[in-house]
Amino acid sequence: MARACPFACPFVCPFVCPFVCPFACPFVCPFVCPFVCPFVCPSRLPERGRFAGHFAGINPEFAKIQKILKIQALLDRTQPAALTPPEAFMSSLSPLVRSFVSHFGEMGSRWGINRTVGQIYALIFVSPRPLHAEEIAEQLEFSRSNVSMGLKELQAWRLVRLKHLPGDRREYFEAPTEPWEIFRTLAEERRRREIEPTLSMLRSALMDKPATEEDRIAQERMKGMHDLIELITTWFDDVQRMDTKTLVQLMRMGSKVQKLLELTGKMKVLPGGKSGA
Repeated sequence: MARACPFACPFVCPFVCPFVCPFACPFVCPFVCPFVCPFVCPSRLPERGRFAGHFAGINPEFAKIQKILKIQALLDRTQPAALTPPEAFMSSLSPLVRSFVSHFGEMGSRWGINRTVGQIYALIFVSPRPLHAEEIAEQLEFSRSNVSMGLKELQAWRLVRLKHLPGDRREYFEAPTEPWEIFRTLAEERRRREIEPTLSMLRSALMDKPATEEDRIAQERMKGMHDLIELITTWFDDVQRMDTKTLVQLMRMGSKVQKLLELTGKMKVLPGGKSGA
């Protein structure tokens, strides 16, 4: 049965109805309402007013609670919160991990991502277990909002996965650890975000009839760019269909591919000693 607040409190906590205020509840209710501090649980005190100031002036018990809460708030600001055993190992990053995370942050802007996003990804990648947002914010000393935005961007890139643990309502995040899977994901996302829009624009431009000589020359150069990008995307599709073992073998062939082309007479030598098909 829902409890009706006799004080007509203007703030509504979603847990007021089924649960009792933690100060009065003998079971130590795990749900904490942000408005518990200025107001008193209606199940404990009689109806004596609407606001905390009235309670403090009328009831000595509430005044004592206010003093305790102020002291507790001061202690919370000066002392670190206790960590549960699974989180304790992350209370300080090792020099190795800190160096890796810092480097990813520095390289993030060069790769086209935010520094914060780079550090968040690096921390999740090297972690031996999934991490939740509060842990990430604490370890990297980022605000909770920055961590939330960074995680959303990493999810959009498909670089982190959301995971739920039994008995825990928090959202945990983990990153793929297989390097080839990461490479395929990054390549596919960059193709979708960067290559395909450019290819679509070039196709549209080549369909227009050139009105001037300058337009004709411009279209010729655009066609060369279009053909190269289309060739690369076709090759990329072929590579994406290969399993990891085959792809590794192909890349390890190295100069053997050049020798094969030389034997078939399809290898040309470019100026400067570089080879080309």
